[in-house]
Amino acid sequence: MAGASLLALLDDIASILDDVAAMTKVAAKKTAGVLGDDLALNAQQVAGVHADRELPVVWAVAVGSLKNKAILVPAALAISALLPWLVTPLLMLGGLYLCFEGVEKLAEKFLHGTQHAGKDLETEIADFEAHEAEKIKGAIRTDFVLSAEIIVIALGIVADKAFMTQVIVLVGIGILMTVGVYGIVAAIVKMDDLGLYLVTKRNAAAQAIGRGLLLAAPKLMKTLAVIGTAAMFLVGGGILMHGVPPLAHFIEQWAAQAGLLGALLPSLAGMAVGVIAGALALAGFEAGSSIFRKLKGSPR
Repeated sequence: MAGASLLALLDDIASILDDVAAMTKVAAKKTAGVLGDDLALNAQQVAGVHADRELPVVWAVAVGSLKNKAILVPAALAISALLPWLVTPLLMLGGLYLCFEGVEKLAEKFLHGTQHAGKDLETEIADFEAHEAEKIKGAIRTDFVLSAEIIVIALGIVADKAFMTQVIVLVGIGILMTVGVYGIVAAIVKMDDLGLYLVTKRNAAAQAIGRGLLLAAPKLMKTLAVIGTAAMFLVGGGILMHGVPPLAHFIEQWAAQAGLLGALLPSLAGMAVGVIAGALALAGFEAGSSIFRKLKGSPR
């Protein structure tokens, strides 16, 4: 009797594992697009960090990403079970933050620029440490939004499965995405170091590959910086657009009638929505901050 019960238990476990493997594979395919945006964004976030601090920064953000998912997985399961209507508004809020951050980056680059003149060494060091800490915090905040979308997409795929299957798939996807994204980011940011190492070798092929990596590394980082900023609008605007069903339906109908451009139209529309929403959010934030500073500085 006990042996039969054990065999039944093992059979149930095997069935669950087969189900989990299948669902995890489907979820990984569905979230691949967000994964690409996540990769570009996080590689961009590390750009500008001193060479000997690149891997520690990537590690710090990866740990933050795991903490994000440790919060998001139980929160997503709870909200889906108790308050399913809240999922879309929360995602839209995260999408708006991504758009805001994208416009803020553009504004800093083209309107404010960077200033270093007239600073002593201690100030430069303090600024560098503050800059690194802010980059880590910013990357973790951005990761939170993208991780939330990944978790929600994965949850939608396993919504009709047993609770334990949902948990295992979400945890598995979270770990897989974190290891994959930050492993690739670490490889990208150390490309130039690998190039330098290969250049010192006596083998002519290794030297040629090394020179190629040295030439490609800065161009790749610049490209990822552009793609990363565009991804903020693409993902954030896409979330906002799909959060308003009439707008998403209109874009889909438009795309269906657009011929060859139809495949690109939803993405372009999402980016346009993202830029507009981000600009409005930044303007609102700046206006609110200005009013708050005036109220705070005014005598009572």
